[in-house]
Amino acid sequence: MRVNRKISFTIAAGALALVGACGGSSDSMAGYKAMSQPTPTATMTGEQPSPTFNDADVMFAQMMILHHEQAIEMAELASAQASDAEIKDLASKIKESQEQEIQTMEGWLSEWGKPTPSPGMGHEMPGAMSEEDMQKLESAQGKDFDRLFAKQMIAHHQGAIKMARMEEAGGANPQARELAKTIVTTQQEEVTQLRQILDRL
Repeated sequence: MRVNRKISFTIAAGALALVGACGGSSDSMAGYKAMSQPTPTATMTGEQPSPTFNDADVMFAQMMILHHEQAIEMAELASAQASDAEIKDLASKIKESQEQEIQTMEGWLSEWGKPTPSPGMGHEMPGAMSEEDMQKLESAQGKDFDRLFAKQMIAHHQGAIKMARMEEAGGANPQARELAKTIVTTQQEEVTQLRQILDRL
């Protein structure tokens, strides 16, 4: 069953767009670094290795949760509509890994005393599918679905990689930065696999 969760969190997405527009020079990260001063969490526990976090860590967790939720929605469509076994297998892995990552990030936000993102208000983020894109995927079947899924998930992953690299550059929390590194590595590998699938379809 499709869960209708449009990409939201307007303030954070606007901040990301500002950072993305700045490029990679020494001045380009100025806006991002302004959010990067570490803040001790108000909900520190003995189980939390590092209570340090900054606004970049919070934005990363909130936005990546929303981004992952859309990828999971796409993966669930693949389980019902894909005809290619490799697409189905990869979609299952994406769903499993990203559900686990969402749980991790929701845990951080709870420990940091920060809200989890709310669904409802549409707002585009890097690589996020529009409502029209999702409708096209929902209506596709068989090989047409396989090709469209691969193309859309490549774009979606590329957006997540961009967001994760921003966290690597500007985040203060070691666990959040480590997850960002994992996302970059994992999703780059999946992009390569999806491109290989497209080549043979």
